[in-house]
Amino acid sequence: MDSANRFGDVEISDPKAMRALAHPVRLAILERLQRHGPATASRLSPHVGATPSVTSWHLRHLAGFGLVRDAEGGTDRRERRWAAVARGFRVEVPEGEEGWSAARLLAGEMFARNAELPLRWLTETAPGLEPEWARLAGASNTRIVVTAAELAALKDALEELIAPYVIREPDRRPPDSRDVRLLTYALPQGPETDIPE
Repeated sequence: MDSANRFGDVEISDPKAMRALAHPVRLAILERLQRHGPATASRLSPHVGATPSVTSWHLRHLAGFGLVRDAEGGTDRRERRWAAVARGFRVEVPEGEEGWSAARLLAGEMFARNAELPLRWLTETAPGLEPEWARLAGASNTRIVVTAAELAALKDALEELIAPYVIREPDRRPPDSRDVRLLTYALPQGPETDIPE
């Protein structure tokens, strides 16, 4: 597997695809399919905040950009089952203002979608965690000073470290394992930011 894509993510480099995905319902649909597997528009509808017919329209739109496909084994066209084409996606920003603009739009929608996740976890999930899991949970806000090449190497090393857990098939997971969300952000400061000695 390509070391630049250890997770087997679908790579998005078309600004039109980025703009298409930068929609809350489409992001919710794709995330739901990636996490829970194939589903019909009717099954997805209550989880994505849209009616079944609107959900079906968004699914066809995502399919047009190669992000979802017909699920294997689906034969009934009235109950069309959809599947994500990969476990995740990554954005490869093309040169030019159109690419950067589309990538910022998608990043903004992704940030907005995940902004409430930590607080929701803290209020809804954390109180019910067993002590061993509660001790392992947490967040960090660490400032590092690196070159662009060092940041690229750091991101690559992190992906290499977690890739075996990302791509592990369900039948290979230990019985006491559970879902854990790792939210990582690399937010470089602008060149005008003062760096203390």
